[in-house]
Amino acid sequence: MFILGHFFNALAIVLHYGLVLYMWIIIASAVISWVNADPYNPIVRFLYNTTEPVLYRVRRLLPIQLGGLDFSPIIIILIIMFLDSFLVGSLQGLGFRLATGR
Repeated sequence: MFILGHFFNALAIVLHYGLVLYMWIIIASAVISWVNADPYNPIVRFLYNTTEPVLYRVRRLLPIQLGGLDFSPIIIILIIMFLDSFLVGSLQGLGFRLATGR
């Protein structure tokens, strides 16, 4: 059980960093969308390709736009923050309980 506890702790850490990285990619994509960026730039294409599938699903489910502002990045960031708090916290708690035997 000790090893399984450490596995869940490591999984929680990797998941936390992955969620934080994707949150920053969403933020960068939103900032790039405010300026007239070159669509053939590799960085712009990477940001678009990694965020647009998720943002498209949110836009389709919740078509929230007020005055031309797209709120889907904010919704995705809130979902990421929830997952980071709930899922990562739960995995860390489970890992701690398994590692200490409590």
